This record gives sequence, structure tokens and C-alpha cells, in this order.
Amino acid sequence: MSKIVDLENHFATESWVAALRANAGGNPRLEDDPRTKYRLFPVDGVDLPYRLLDDMLDLGEARIATLDDAGIDMAVLSLAAPGTEPLPPALGTRVARETNDTLAAAIARFPERLQGYATLAVKDVDAAVAELERCVKELGFVGWNTHSNFGDSFLDEKRYWPLLAKAEELDIPVYLHPTWPIVPEFLTYGMAVAGSSFGFGAETTMVVMRMIAAGVFDAFPRLQVILGHYAEGLPFMLDRVDRPHLQGHVAPANAGSGPQRLPGDYLRGNVIASTSGNYSQHAFDCTRDALGAERMVLGSDYPFESMPACMKFLAQQRMNDAERDDLYWRTAERLGMGR
Repeated sequence: MSKIVDLENHFATESWVAALRANAGGNPRLEDDPRTKYRLFPVDGVDLPYRLLDDMLDLGEARIATLDDAGIDMAVLSLAAPGTEPLPPALGTRVARETNDTLAAAIARFPERLQGYATLAVKDVDAAVAELERCVKELGFVGWNTHSNFGDSFLDEKRYWPLLAKAEELDIPVYLHPTWPIVPEFLTYGMAVAGSSFGFGAETTMVVMRMIAAGVFDAFPRLQVILGHYAEGLPFMLDRVDRPHLQGHVAPANAGSGPQRLPGDYLRGNVIASTSGNYSQHAFDCTRDALGAERMVLGSDYPFESMPACMKFLAQQRMNDAERDDLYWRTAERLGMGR
């Protein structure tokens, strides 16, 4: 049955906001501003209107009405960046569990309209693995949302592989969402380079290429990773990432234990592209042509982007009925979401 499923739709909880407010002087932290804004400090302060925070905290009728206004049948909710990953381990573990419980209660209230991604505090890997299993088996969550960095480390590192192994075992996708980068060169000019215009996507792309080079997808061949913003530009680079290998100029980073195929093979087989926060027809066409509509899903990036604007843009794109079904719901269902 045809429907529309949004795989990038953000929320917040009072527990998470309180933890960020209490983390005075640390990163990440949240400070209130008298000009009806809140200031988030993951690496450098960025002012955001309280309206965004209010929208994220609302897990009730108003959120459902917003879905209705956009014509979206179901949203898979994820905690907003920077998540709980950079928090101190004990605090992060507590807040992640509270966040998951809050989301589960909202889903129980609107089971036909909401689903959820697990929130994990990855620094305590054993606790995070147990929490991921709880989220899927007990709370019924359908994925794990994580971020492009964890404050001082990245997802490709071997210490985090037990989480990837558990995600593959549970047969759930991992949404790798950008956050404020930790690559020093991105930070020199503040959010103009570090923010969503460049740094968010550039760091996320780097992490995916590191995952390929580290052999993540050889170790976990069934793992599916969802990337926003039309896979952060990677479809445009499909030929480029393969060419040095085809020409014999580049050997695998971990020769003998690294990638067993071309980088583009992993991008075509292990990466799903969502539509979030990018209203370029060229980007849409490139992604569809490079990966195929069956490797694309709808993502609105609400409330940082507009759900109606996302739907209006997608309605204008050149797709046949099968491609539109893939984008709107069928690929999500193949991932175990939106059912």
C-alpha cells in the first residue's frame, strides 16, 4: 500500500536538554540567550531560535498535525545532533536510556504515525550494545541514529565495531548523521566552514570513506548505512573514488585486511541516500542516476528544514511510479521501517 515515510525527523527530550544545560563550560553544552534564542556549543557556539527546540520537544498532537499538514504518513524519529555520544560516559548512558524511554512512550501513543531510532552513548561500548538490543527487542525501534564524530573519535574505529556487529545482527540500518566536526581545519572560520554548508557533510563523507578503508563493510556485509543530503555528495564521486584503484595508483589502506572490492561497490551496496536538507534537482538526479531510486529514502530534516518544502520539491522531480514508491516507502520497508 502506498504511503509516505520520513526517515529523518528530529526530536529532543527534557532530560537531554537538561544534561546539555548542566554541562557548563564543556562540550557539548546549551546556554540560554535573552534574545529568544538558545546557543548550542558542540565545538563553537551557534544560535538557534527557541521555536526549533520547542518543535523538537513536542512529541504529541502538534507533531502529528505537522505530519498531516505535509502529507507524511509516518516519521522515524531521531535525537537531534550532537546526540549523547560526546557526553561523559555515565551521563551519556543515563540520558540515552531516558531518551529512548521517552521516545518509546510517544510511539506507544501514536503507533501508526511514529517509529524510532535508538540513541546510544557509545563511549561505554558494552552498555551501548546492550541498550541497542533493548531498544530493538523491547522497545521496537527500527534503527540506530549516530553521528559523524563522538567528540574525540569516529565510527570506523575498531572499538566501536561491536555496535556495528549488533546492528547487523539485529538487521537494522544505521543513520550516520552529521554533527559539528572535530577536524581542526574545518573550525578555523567558525560555522561558515564547519557548519551545514560544508563541514557537516565533508566530515560525514570522510567517515564513510574511513569505514570502507577500515574494512567495516567486509566484516559486516549486510550493514546498511543511511546518509542524508543525497549521501553527502558521494554519488557525484562514484567514479572518482574508484579510478585510482582501477589505475593501480592506490592500494587498500589496510592491504590484506582492508577493502576487498572497489569503494564504489560499497557505496552502491551498503549506503542509502536520504533527501534531507537539499533542494537541488541536480543533486537529486545525480543520486538517482548513480545509486538508483531503490537506494533512496525520504528525509525531511524537520524541524531544521520544512516538511512541506521537502514534499513540494520531491513532487516536482521526474520519477516514474515505481521510483516514487521506492523513495516514499518501499525502500524504507526493505530496511524494516515504516511498516
